[in-house]
Amino acid sequence: RMSQGARAGDPFWVMRVIHYPPLPLCSQAEGQLETNTGQELERSVQLSCGEHTDYGLLTMVNQDPDVAALQVKNTQGEWISASPIPNTFVCNIGDMLKVWTNGRYQPTLHRVVNQSRSNRRVSVPFFYEPNFDTFVAPLSEFCSETNPPMYDGIKYGDHLQQKVYSNFEL
Repeated sequence: RMSQGARAGDPFWVMRVIHYPPLPLCSQAEGQLETNTGQELERSVQLSCGEHTDYGLLTMVNQDPDVAALQVKNTQGEWISASPIPNTFVCNIGDMLKVWTNGRYQPTLHRVVNQSRSNRRVSVPFFYEPNFDTFVAPLSEFCSETNPPMYDGIKYGDHLQQKVYSNFEL
C-alpha cells in the first residue's frame, strides 16, 4: 500500500494562484486558434503556459469557470479543449505516479492558451509531490515476470530539476 510517509518520504505540496492575462496575439487571431484547436501551434504563437506534463504525483486544479483555456493532447495526438465544468476539479496524474505504477497511470500532456479577447483566467492548482530526496521506481505491486519494470528509478529532485531546465528558458 502506498502510504504518505513510506513512499513519498515526507512529501511536500504547493498551492499556487496563477493569473493568465488575455494574450495580445490570441486576440488578433482568435478565430484562427479556434479552428486549429486540434493542431500544433507554431512557436511564434503566444501561449499562456506551454505543453508539459506535471512533474510530481498528483495535481488538482480549480479552474476559472468563465474562461476556457486548458487544452489536453488526446491519444490521437490532437489538442482538445478541456472546458471548465462548474463545481469540479481537474485532476492530473504526474510523472512520478506513472513511474510508481509502472505506466498503469499516464500523465496527460497539456497546455494553456487563453483565447479570450478580454477575460483574464485564474487557475488554482494544488501540486502533491514526493520529497525532493525520494527515490521513485516502479513498485513491485505493478511489476511481474510478464510486466517487468519499464522505468529506471530516479530521485525526484533530479527529475524536477531536469523538467524545470527543459521547460523554461533561463
